[in-house]
Amino acid sequence: MARTVGFGPILIGYAIVLNSCPHLRLRMESGDRYISLANGNCWTLGRSSDNTIVLPDRWMSRAHAMLQRTDGGDFYLIDLGSRNGSFLNGRRVSIPVTIKNGDRLTLGQTELDFHCPLPQPQDEDDPNTEEPATAVLSVRRLISVMVIDIRNFTVLTRQIDEALLSETIGTWFRQAGLIIRESGSWVDKYIGDAVMAVWFHAEEIANINDTQMQQIGRALVQLNQMTTELNHKYPLPFPLRIGAGVNTGYAMVGNTGSGDRPDYTAIGDTVNAAFRLESSTKQIKKEVALGRVTYHYLSRAIALSGFEERTVRLKGYDDPILAYGGFFRDLEAAVATLELES
Repeated sequence: MARTVGFGPILIGYAIVLNSCPHLRLRMESGDRYISLANGNCWTLGRSSDNTIVLPDRWMSRAHAMLQRTDGGDFYLIDLGSRNGSFLNGRRVSIPVTIKNGDRLTLGQTELDFHCPLPQPQDEDDPNTEEPATAVLSVRRLISVMVIDIRNFTVLTRQIDEALLSETIGTWFRQAGLIIRESGSWVDKYIGDAVMAVWFHAEEIANINDTQMQQIGRALVQLNQMTTELNHKYPLPFPLRIGAGVNTGYAMVGNTGSGDRPDYTAIGDTVNAAFRLESSTKQIKKEVALGRVTYHYLSRAIALSGFEERTVRLKGYDDPILAYGGFFRDLEAAVATLELES
């Protein structure tokens, strides 16, 4: 990772422009400043002194955003769950997005222009041209992971024709993606009959804010309502239902794909447990299973009731863990109360 820079060290000068290396231009009343992106492949930006690029803007979060360069030379902007958001050319971003030469980044009240020369074309027939290597995960972040699974999917595939199956599931995935994006996350993975979504939080668990947990609660309710509505739209042999697992904790996030096919994701025990929690809903005969930390903050944010504490054994885990199981109707009642209060 590149060394930390603040307002002093970023006075790199106009040689950056002359050398045409990737850089950020910070616009200030006292004159433009330049931040080199020539070395390294990951830069975090925020108020905290442990960021790669420290920007003392009180409207920025301590860990606000991240820039990451793939081995293929592409740059990505990733918001790290900042309170006031990250904007690309005036548009707020909630998923990793590619940034290009001339793009304007707005973080808090700080504006930065991204400059990157076009890469030199390579001869595809050149035997010395290497395939882009796989980039590594580079940032440990506090996240909430949601896993939604369509129940009895295998049985469904055997009872309806392929055309109806394709249209039904395609519609479900498409609408699920819209709901998740509108809730401040993105579909990290489409996995067979399931989706995985990720929300970034602040640095410390104690700082998880109610707004993000409310977004998660609303997303769960809307996903279930959308699934129910599809039952009225398509002639299915039995009602389409979903199960959900949500877990909160730390994970490594970043690009696990190759340079030409970036793949931003999160991996670690927090993610694995979210999948196992979803599977445990069948064991505890509930529709939703929440990890301990998720339950604590979600129940505070939306006055959740009706969820029961259960000790569950998760596949691959030596010791049982505490989980909280409930039904979508419990979530719907809590969210409805929240809407009335607002």
